[in-house]
Amino acid sequence: MCSRRIGVLAVQGAFAEHTARLHQLGCETTELRQLADLAQPLDGLVLPGGESTTQAKLLRDLGLLEPLRQLVRGGLPVLGTCAGLILLAETVESTGDGRHSEQNGERERPARPAAAPSAATETATAASAASAVKQQSSAPLAAAIAGASAPEPLTAPPPEPPASSAIASPHPVEGFRTLPVTVRRNGYGRQLGSFTTAAPLHVKHGEGPLVPLTFIRAPRIVAMDPGVETLVALGSEPVAVRFGNQIGCCFHPELNDDNALYQLFLSLSA
Repeated sequence: MCSRRIGVLAVQGAFAEHTARLHQLGCETTELRQLADLAQPLDGLVLPGGESTTQAKLLRDLGLLEPLRQLVRGGLPVLGTCAGLILLAETVESTGDGRHSEQNGERERPARPAAAPSAATETATAASAASAVKQQSSAPLAAAIAGASAPEPLTAPPPEPPASSAIASPHPVEGFRTLPVTVRRNGYGRQLGSFTTAAPLHVKHGEGPLVPLTFIRAPRIVAMDPGVETLVALGSEPVAVRFGNQIGCCFHPELNDDNALYQLFLSLSA
């Protein structure tokens, strides 16, 4: 049993699914929506999937960004999934007809940036992602989301979508920037590029059992510092990493029944 209190960022995205999973593991949770929610000591923090630009803006507007950043820097265990990984990443890239990189509040803009969807469109798309994916005809995807047996692992990660299939966002993702990796938003494609697979979780003494992986508008880890440990990989590409007290993953562990990644996260505060 967990016997720990985990804070779950609950301003937008798939926080309810994470909260339910943590309750199943015996943890107490605090849904973080305002600064007052940080009054109670926490043993860990979960940053859910969703729309990273919306989450980052709400974190700033609600006064939560800097206090949570300091908690992470101070050693509080954190699990960031999908958009949560983007919030943790030191550098964020967006690809499209133009490309920009966001680091330390500075952005490199293309000379002729591509047109971008409105913030309302992006938010609505992210909010409906999981339910829309369930309606796709892909049997492995539907099975994994329903908690069925993990699909067969891929021998290599899917190729990156062509630049013309993604649109560069004009809004910086001003997140925590505590995890020394570079991620590319929608690096595995947008909504129609969603997929499921399975891969082993790397442990101290080798490979552990296969864990199911559900990718929905997933970010792609394109670079990381030498001190960052790969926890799960597709081919040669890391899709879950650890750096000290921080775990970031491209996929959605909350949409499957496997608890391996949650147990690893909870072990950081044992």
